[in-house]
Amino acid sequence: MDFEFTVPVLVVGGGACGCVAALAARDAGAEVLLIEADARPLGSTGMTLGLVCAAGSKAQAAAGIADSAEDFFEDIMAKSRGLANPVVARALAEQSGPAVDWLAEAHDFPLELDTGFRPAYGNRTYRMHGWPGHGGEDMIGLLHRRLGEAGVDVLLQAELAEVVADENGRVLGVVIERPGGVTERVGCDTLILACGGFAANREMLARYIPEMAAARNNGHEGSQGIGVKVGEALGAAFGDMGSYQGYAMLTDPQGISVSPQVLVEGGILVNSSGRRFTDETEDIAGMVHPVMAQDGGTVWTIYDARIESATAYTPDMKALNDLNAAKRAESPEALAALIGVPADALAASLADAYTARNRGGADSTGRVWGEELPPHGSLRALKVVGAIYHTQGGLEIDGQARVLRPDGTALPNLFAGGGAARSVSGPSSWGYLPAMGLCTAVTLGRVAGMTAAEQALHPTDR
Repeated sequence: MDFEFTVPVLVVGGGACGCVAALAARDAGAEVLLIEADARPLGSTGMTLGLVCAAGSKAQAAAGIADSAEDFFEDIMAKSRGLANPVVARALAEQSGPAVDWLAEAHDFPLELDTGFRPAYGNRTYRMHGWPGHGGEDMIGLLHRRLGEAGVDVLLQAELAEVVADENGRVLGVVIERPGGVTERVGCDTLILACGGFAANREMLARYIPEMAAARNNGHEGSQGIGVKVGEALGAAFGDMGSYQGYAMLTDPQGISVSPQVLVEGGILVNSSGRRFTDETEDIAGMVHPVMAQDGGTVWTIYDARIESATAYTPDMKALNDLNAAKRAESPEALAALIGVPADALAASLADAYTARNRGGADSTGRVWGEELPPHGSLRALKVVGAIYHTQGGLEIDGQARVLRPDGTALPNLFAGGGAARSVSGPSSWGYLPAMGLCTAVTLGRVAGMTAAEQALHPTDR
C-alpha cells in the first residue's frame, strides 16, 4: 500500500495516555501525529476525577509524605494478590512519580498532591495527584492545549480503520476514516495504541467479563476494544482480560459518581431494607458486586454534613451539591422516611458502626473503624447503582510499553498504554487501586512515547 505521508510516531487515541505519549515523543525530538475518533476529545479520562496515583513525586516530598517506588510496588502486588504482571507493576511504581513531575515541570500541568483523599483501598499513603477543583474533562482540555503548544499535529474525527503490517508484524502504516467516508493512508515508523479498553463493547464483555455484560456502563462509548482487535490481527498476547474497574456509587438518576472519599471519611451503604451489607472500605472496585446483588440493584450512600463539607471540593461532589441531589434530614428516622427504608433498621445500622468505632473493633460487616466517624447529626442520602467504568485487561506489554507476542518477544514497532494494555489489577475487579486507571495512562503513555521516539529516531538501534 502506498501512503500519502509518513510520520515517525503515530498515536491512536486522544485521551490522557495518547496525549502524554505524544508530548513525551515530541519532547524526545520526534515528529508526532495523534489521531482521535471524536470531534471533541474526552475518552475515559474525561469521565474520571482526574486523579493520578503516583509514588515518589516532588509534590509528595513537599507535603512531607515519605513514599517510594518499592512501597508502591509492594502495594500493587499485595492488592492484586500477587497476580499482577510484576514487570509492568515495577515500571509503574518507578516511573509514576517522575511522570507526574515531568508533566508539572516541563508542561506546566498543575498537578498537586490531594491530601483530602486519605490513604485507602490498598494505598498505604497519600498518592492521589490532581488539579484542584478540576476533573478529567478539564484535564483533557489542558492536555490538548499543551499538544498545540508543543507542535504536535492532531487529527480529530479520524477513526482508525485498518493497520497495515508486514509478515513479521512490523506496522507500516494505517488507514484512517474521516467524515463522509473519506480515507487517508498514513505511514509510520512506530505506532502507539492509546485507544482505551472495551467496556462499551457488549460482545467483548460477554466474552471476557460475563458477570458485567449487562451492567450499566459509565465509561466512554468509544471504548470498543480497538487495541484488542489490532493486537489480535498482529499476533499479540493478552493478559487479565477479566479485569476491570467496577464502581458501586453511580448516582441514580443523575449519573454522577459519588466520590470514594465519602466512604473513606465514614460514609456507609445501606440497601432498601435499611441494612448494611458490605465493608465499604475493603474493595473499591469489587464492591460493585454486592451492590448489584441487592434488591432492585440500588442502594443508598449515607453520610453527614461533616463528610459533605470534607468532600465538597471534588468536582463530582460539587456537581451533586449544586443539583441538590442528596436527601437531607436531621435524624435517622426522618431520613428513613425520605428514602423509604425501615427507620429501626437504618438507626441500627448507624448504631452498629458507632459502637464498633467507639470500641476500636470491627462492626457487623467486618469494617474496622479508625479516625473516621460514622454518619451522625445532619444526615444525607444519595441513591446509587453499580456500574462498570473501564476494563483493566489488554495487550501484554513489557516495562518499555512494547507490545509482546505470546512467546514473550516484542512486536517490532508497536506500543500500548492506558486501557489498551494489561494493567496491574490482577484477573478480576478486586485488585484495583484508586486512580490506577490514570496512573497507567500517564505513566505508560510517557514510557511509550519516549521508547517509540527513540526507536523512530535511531532505527539502526532496533
